[in-house]
Amino acid sequence: MIAVEDEEQRADAPGAKRWARPSRRSVLIAGATLLAGGLTAGTATGTLPIADVVDQVPGETPAAPPGSGVVKVERVWSQARNRAVDLVTLLPSDSPPDHLPVSLLLHGLHGRARAAAPTGTRAALAGQVSQRAVPAFGLVALDGGDNYWHQNKPGDDPMAMLLEELPVWLRQRHLAGVDGLPFACMGLSMGGFGALLYARRRAERRQRLSALALLAPALMTSWSDMSKRHAFHNPADWASMDPLLHPDATQGVPTGVWCGTEDPFIGGVRRFIAETHPAVAYTARGRHGDSFNRTVVPAVIGFLGKHVP
Repeated sequence: MIAVEDEEQRADAPGAKRWARPSRRSVLIAGATLLAGGLTAGTATGTLPIADVVDQVPGETPAAPPGSGVVKVERVWSQARNRAVDLVTLLPSDSPPDHLPVSLLLHGLHGRARAAAPTGTRAALAGQVSQRAVPAFGLVALDGGDNYWHQNKPGDDPMAMLLEELPVWLRQRHLAGVDGLPFACMGLSMGGFGALLYARRRAERRQRLSALALLAPALMTSWSDMSKRHAFHNPADWASMDPLLHPDATQGVPTGVWCGTEDPFIGGVRRFIAETHPAVAYTARGRHGDSFNRTVVPAVIGFLGKHVP
């Protein structure tokens, strides 16, 4: 079920010296699956070019059922990544309050923002908020590429996008606090590695997260395994960012970890649990991917909800 909001928009090429004031063009998607139809580039004002774009959405667009939550897809230009990326926000209702707290959501290897959320995330978020089991909050996802959420290639720095650009985009959308900072980070697989690295960078800036939720984080224990991902220049480069070698980097941040016992990353996850003693350490039979992740979504939303500012 899809609800579309559409207004006219003026477009200028990214990099122009003057920016035309854009109007909003966005899509609200109330189903569990995000449609990939018809995205093109646009622009915005200010120091960071932003485009809210959706040209065509196939099929009918009935209103979303009350209390079902919505997913909003926009296209933004990232100077840090030197490309347009999807910015996806999952909201508990179609009329969230200004400065709604949001948690960052980081996708896994070969993933993207549109498919970052495990099955059932939208329903769990909307349901728990509507039942007042947790305070209202949202989730925000971005396309981060396949380099474990750090700069591995010149001109493509997804971590800078998260640290420098995302707060601007959130402030412009009246989301998060006045500083535009996500209060938490949820990461899946490679995104779990990225979430730990993001939390470390936030701590270094004295902008400590309120919570971390890690679903089968890609914590590898050997360079031979990690080198196959082509995401780090050499063992020293990986070691400088490997969360298992920096267990104190996120000390004091309430952390939840969920992983299947048949998951290839279970060895690294068990080592992380033993060394950091997270607030939640859940392992159960299951393999890597959505078949396991979808079973723990309600617990993950509940955990993040306990730490909403």
